[in-house]
Amino acid sequence: MTPCRPHPPRAVALLAALLLPAFLVGCSADRADTRNTARPTPSTSAVPSPAPANIEKIASLTGCEAEIRMEADELREGVCKTPRGNWIVTTFPAEKFKRTWLDTASMYGGTYLVGPKWAIGAKVGVLEQLRTKVGGELQELRSINDPAPATSSPAT
Repeated sequence: MTPCRPHPPRAVALLAALLLPAFLVGCSADRADTRNTARPTPSTSAVPSPAPANIEKIASLTGCEAEIRMEADELREGVCKTPRGNWIVTTFPAEKFKRTWLDTASMYGGTYLVGPKWAIGAKVGVLEQLRTKVGGELQELRSINDPAPATSSPAT
């Protein structure tokens, strides 16, 4: 019987996919005041129900044809390039993979548009426009390198 060996190329591909959005899109200057937590950002505009976890469907709703950059068991990733801006759409076969991906992305901070089994990385202005097309929640992730927010206690 042959012993099981880890699949380094697959592990490297997953790690690259986890780190890629932070490097390609950049971090937002408008970050939340919480460390390593995702908070939905309220919006006053009407937002549709979240799109299904399908890169091609999300891309068509936003008026782009996504270039698939990564296909792995844990995720798929596509890039949209339009005159409005560029964004990265990442879909996951299960919510647990999305949560792991967001936890990893929180090391770098930034804002993401997040729906059921998908996340989009882009500049905040682009994400706000996309939200009107695909739904989801804007989540601001705080970098682990940012100082913790100041806390105040009530006067006694």
